[in-house]
Amino acid sequence: MDSFAARLIVWQRTQGRHDLPWQRQNAYRIWLSEIMLQQTQVATVIPYYLRFIASFPDIARLAAASEEQVLAHWSGLGYYARGRNLHRAARIMVERHGGEFPRQLADIMALPGVGRSTAAAICALVYHERCAILDGNVKRVLARYCGVEGWPGMRQVEQRLWRHAEALLPQQDIAVYTQALMDLGATVCTRSNPRCAVCPVRADCVALHSERTAELPTARARKKIPERRANFLLLLYGNDILLEKRAPSGIWGGLWCPPQTGADKIEELNYLRANGLVAHERIELTPFVHVFTHFKLHITPVLLRLSGKPLQCAEPGCLWLDAGAALEAAIPAPVRHLLQGLERALSGA
Repeated sequence: MDSFAARLIVWQRTQGRHDLPWQRQNAYRIWLSEIMLQQTQVATVIPYYLRFIASFPDIARLAAASEEQVLAHWSGLGYYARGRNLHRAARIMVERHGGEFPRQLADIMALPGVGRSTAAAICALVYHERCAILDGNVKRVLARYCGVEGWPGMRQVEQRLWRHAEALLPQQDIAVYTQALMDLGATVCTRSNPRCAVCPVRADCVALHSERTAELPTARARKKIPERRANFLLLLYGNDILLEKRAPSGIWGGLWCPPQTGADKIEELNYLRANGLVAHERIELTPFVHVFTHFKLHITPVLLRLSGKPLQCAEPGCLWLDAGAALEAAIPAPVRHLLQGLERALSGA
């Protein structure tokens, strides 16, 4: 029987994906795609990738942009630290590498937001270096094929998977093999309902032959997700809405959002008093839930029509924008959804 790698290489050339917009591109574009694909599906990433490349076609253009411009292009993609790290890394490459993408694995791993697997993927796909990758999809493939038990997020389990990943590397065609692993995990060896009948390595897959494809990789022990409650204050003066820039770290770091208070109405009143705001109309809109990695946030939007636009809210970190123009700012997805509904209401649509 041909080796695991040999079968994957043959399969990729006939059955793998060949039409992704970042395939056969330079290191900058492969890097961008790898960062965008972290925790995000291909179908979601493609339009963001194309829009990003159109505005920032190279490292120099990305480094010269403001963080605000970068985050505006990232708005809605989630996990915003990825966008901030991408921007920081571009500036580091301009300062330390002459605007060129580094070639050495260690130098690539030194960039903000780039881990071992991402750096290895760039080295394999662009520079044809013999480097093993181990992203989420590949962990699932190897856990099933090699019969590795235990949650892959545990250090000892991940180390076992890394050893398998390195042992299975071919001596040549590393770029094709690396793409094959990614394609197999994304299209065949999926989390649920894997297509084992068309898998090129089904003949010696441990999980398939021990009837454990539903059990491997081992799921993380479930914990109850904490739940929090907050109000979004939609402060309107005419058609203008007040947005605040969030702190660089934490959820939605560096993005523009409506002022957020606790669910207790007294916090809302305290905010209004502290900023010299007087509301002549208050409407609680339909609450919704936004799920983060580690908690659920129950959000109640509160529309407050103001009697004036005080100077206190014109300081740095605060911004009055027309509800339509606010949609062009760097805002998270739930805020975009809110503002789209608000814009329609204000325009009478």
